Amino acid sequence: MSRQRQDQLLQALLRQDEWATAASLADALGVTPRSIRSYVAALNVRTADGDAVESGPAGYRPGPGAHAALRTRVTGESAPRDRLHALVRMLLDASDGIDIYETAERMHVSEATVESDLARVRGLLGAELRGTDLRIERDREVVRLQGTEVAQRRLLSRLAHDEMDAGSFHPESIRRALTGTTVAAHAVGPFKTAFVRELGELGYYVNELAISDVLLHIAIAADRVSAGRALETPISGTWEEIPKLGTVISRLAGEHFGVALGDGDSAHLATLVLTRAIAPGQNAASEAVRSGVDPAIDAAVRAEIVQAAADYQVDLVDEAFILRLALHVQNLLRRAQEQAWTRNPLTRSLKSSYPMIFEVAVSIASGLHDRLGAPIHDDEIAYIAMHIGGRLERSRKAETILTATIVCPGYYELHELLRSSVDRSLGSSVEVTSVVTTVDPDWASIDTDLVLTTIDPGTSGDRYVRIQPFLTDADVERVSQTAARIRRGRRLMRLREELSRYFVADAYIYPLPDEGDEAIIRRLGGLLVDTGLIGDDYVENTIIRERMSSTAFTDALAVPHALQMTAQRTAIAIGVADGSVAWGEGRVQVVALAAFSESDRTAFQTIFEQLVEVFSERDSVQRIVRRGITFEALLDELVAVIDG
Repeated sequence: MSRQRQDQLLQALLRQDEWATAASLADALGVTPRSIRSYVAALNVRTADGDAVESGPAGYRPGPGAHAALRTRVTGESAPRDRLHALVRMLLDASDGIDIYETAERMHVSEATVESDLARVRGLLGAELRGTDLRIERDREVVRLQGTEVAQRRLLSRLAHDEMDAGSFHPESIRRALTGTTVAAHAVGPFKTAFVRELGELGYYVNELAISDVLLHIAIAADRVSAGRALETPISGTWEEIPKLGTVISRLAGEHFGVALGDGDSAHLATLVLTRAIAPGQNAASEAVRSGVDPAIDAAVRAEIVQAAADYQVDLVDEAFILRLALHVQNLLRRAQEQAWTRNPLTRSLKSSYPMIFEVAVSIASGLHDRLGAPIHDDEIAYIAMHIGGRLERSRKAETILTATIVCPGYYELHELLRSSVDRSLGSSVEVTSVVTTVDPDWASIDTDLVLTTIDPGTSGDRYVRIQPFLTDADVERVSQTAARIRRGRRLMRLREELSRYFVADAYIYPLPDEGDEAIIRRLGGLLVDTGLIGDDYVENTIIRERMSSTAFTDALAVPHALQMTAQRTAIAIGVADGSVAWGEGRVQVVALAAFSESDRTAFQTIFEQLVEVFSERDSVQRIVRRGITFEALLDELVAVIDG
């Protein structure tokens, strides 16, 4: 039974964090409900209390032991991945090579199994370390791994990442990642604490999302140095900060790991820290920071920011923001030169929660690739999205604030106290624009989004909320819920209007063949080509966009599209699976190929964010998928879900 499938099931349950039926989970994983039940049983064996997954009439949900089950290895468990990792470590440790027959006996498997695992090692080298000189050489029964020390460390890093849980700095994850090394896993935590403190004292911001990756590299370097595999030659073209950081790393490695790092290793690790885990602090002068940014990179980032601001009609042009992003991109390009990407554990959640921001990041990444030449992976795009999200957060919040009128018949300063309480408790989501103090207001003339009243309004409506003269916690919660309901209703109403205009009846497929993302894009795109709304070039550009970063924004929905808005008019082709279809590294149930036109830029944000919102709700997805077997039925179900 595949441990990987079990882990996928548990991760899906943790993302949903609510009850899910066996049928819906089977669709998401592309297996049968019977397999789901088997996976649940196997997952519960991993924990002493059998509480990894809870079962009930509503299906399954994560139990108290869910996270522990992800990190647990069952006694006697021998997954192919574990054998693969053990074999690679043997090859890395034995400079004279390993004997096939001795290795099979040592691992308690057949020679044929070792041969099969060696083929997988070659595949790993080809897929993950393309462009390096790392290779397998064979002389009869002796197999050697040949390549530079830097390339071998990169392979060790790849194996360590496989042992980590989405970049988690959990002690058990670190322990597994460092199995077989001379570095004690329990020493990594204190090393990190001391290192982060000293980086702060030197005036740097520390990226906690990336620091665990750097710590693994430091631990790997310490292990290789203790085995006599030091980097003797310092890297060329170093910056002035490297000796200072290298000294700190060397000193702490000696204190916590008992290893003396040489100049080559300390300079190499300081470079990793500079390009992956830190940024100049707030006290660093902007002129000094800008002087360290390549003018070509600064110009490329500036041009792409200006273009994205115009294309997506968002406020991005800001000197401080451009400087921060340019510095990030410069470090990104340095990582790309070493094929050393930084992982981002928030990639999936950023994509599903902020699809529009992520799409702007993809557009900027695409432009930077064209201008600067370096490929930009999904996790790196997520870091760009975090920069963009930080810049846009203030304006996005302003757009979601609702106006409110307080109705509170005057008695001394009672209405003033109430307004002050509302501002203090709800000011981030509600703006009070007027206060009515009469006992018989003209209710019909009040045109704000909300009416917060201490007296009976004499009329009904979603925007009226009864509150107490002295605001209570229950009042605050009730107003917040009403405000959230109004905002969501407005968003979905816009979506309903847009979808009715853009869905194309002749571009609907049920059931959608399970033939892979690019084949599905060509199939759905071909239907829009036949209508004359797009050309073949739009389909090809959509595939190019998909290769940059998967458009599966939720576990159920993919929205493939091109970055160029060249459609005759905005149109959407829909495919609904009978179960689910493979999409990138995951599976989805609905594919909405969106073709956007230059004249409909405003539709872009509505379709993206609101369609993703609808398909983020598991119950809505299952209702739409189960009943939407015709185009008319799909529209009916979408409208019913939107209308609530």
